[in-house]
Formats: sequence, structure tokens, C-alpha cells
Amino acid sequence: MTSSTIRIYNLEGKVEGKIELPNIFYTTFRPDVIKRAVVAIETHKLQPKGRNHMAGKRTSAKSFGVGRGLSRVPRVKGERHPKAGSAAFAPGTVGGRFAHPPKAEKVVRKRINEKEKKLALASAIAATALKNIISNRGHKTDKIPSLPLIVKDGLQELTKTSEVKNVLSKLGAWADVERVLSGVKVRSRGARARGRTKRHGVGPLIVVAEDKGITKAVKNLFGVDAVEVDNLNASLLAPGTHPGRLTIWTESSIKKLENLALQ
Repeated sequence: MTSSTIRIYNLEGKVEGKIELPNIFYTTFRPDVIKRAVVAIETHKLQPKGRNHMAGKRTSAKSFGVGRGLSRVPRVKGERHPKAGSAAFAPGTVGGRFAHPPKAEKVVRKRINEKEKKLALASAIAATALKNIISNRGHKTDKIPSLPLIVKDGLQELTKTSEVKNVLSKLGAWADVERVLSGVKVRSRGARARGRTKRHGVGPLIVVAEDKGITKAVKNLFGVDAVEVDNLNASLLAPGTHPGRLTIWTESSIKKLENLALQ
């Protein structure tokens, strides 16, 4: 395994030491395995759904037969009322049954082998150190001093959004947050009524060893997420199956990666 050291920055954006990168950062880049893992994780958000077996069938409609110049679909019985003679029950009719309704028994979750899942996570972590992959994903890396970007543990103790903004600015990562802010789209009608008011891109991910307030501090920053290193997964590191998310690591989270059993 190759080994090298990388600089550690303080909250003022100045170099304050070096650390040896864990071997996980030298994992082979496997976008195919990462995609499988992310798709599997996303399917776990799906909820099985089905139809009532009597839906569209609660009618005594019956075909009139031939000789009336009408199609032979089931029709509502009776005379001199609005629904009399109208088609019912059959697929394609108003209020009729579905020809092939969704079934609750359908398997909607995808599964992935344990070794593949670990390889995907290791490969996604390694991609956070490759500038060309991060840039190709659309992140602004011009002012980022080094990759992977490692910061002192004081970052995980921030509790205010203004403090996080100040640190990201000094680390050169605020330009990527501005990129997300410039692309925020306000959605309309039904989406807004259901709480999905805005759409926006994905910005930096902050990985910490222990959450001491940072998660709450980044809550109001579009596209910025914070996660404990023990809760990392391929979906966070490669949103939408696209690896290379701009990631900021704390010093202690890097040390925890050394003990992470991924191989």
C-alpha cells in the first residue's frame, strides 16, 4: 500500500500539522460497485403499496349484449338516472378496475452483497481525494487548498450557522455552497403543499467523529450535510450514484477510518 501525509488545517484555514492518510484512501475506484450500493440504499426508502382487491368492482354493471349498436362492455343497470347505461367495472372505464394494479407483494428492495457494500463505501471514500472526479461532479474546487480536506476537531463543536459559514469561507469551500444557492428552484402547486418546496443541488459533506452541534449548525445551509464517520454510507458520499462529493474530514474522523473494518 502507498502511504503519504496530508496537511491538517485549523478553523482559520491555516496549516497546523500533517497526518498520514489511511490505506482506505488508496482503494481502487469502482463507480460500478458504488452505483449498485447507492441504488440499493435508495430502494430502502420505498414503501410497498397495493390496491384493494375490490377496487373498481363494487358495481352490478352487466353488458347489454349485442344488437344495440353499443360496445359490449359492462354497463350500469337501470333507466332515467345519470349513471344508467354508462360503462363500468372494465379497465379503461371511469371508476373501473385496474387491469394490472400494483401488488403489495412485489419486491421493491434491492439487496447487495456485504463485501460489495464495503468495497463501495471504501471506493467512495477514496474518490473524495481525487480532484478530477470531484471537479467532474460539478463541485467548486479552485480555492480548496488540498484534497482530502482535513480540519481540526474544533469544526465538530460549532453550533451556529454563521460560524460554519465563516469556516467554510476560510477553507475555500463556500464557493461550492454558493453554487448550490444559485441553483435553488422553488417548486409549485402540489409539491409545495406536501412540504417539498424547493429543489437544490448537493454541496459539501462534513464528516466528524462525534457530533457536538455541527449537524444543527449546517441545517439551514442548502446542500451541506454533516454526518458521524460511523454512519457513513455510499449514498452520502456519492449522491445520485455519482461519486466524488466534496468532503471535509475532521482529524479524529480520519483516525477512526484507520480502524473501520471495510476490508
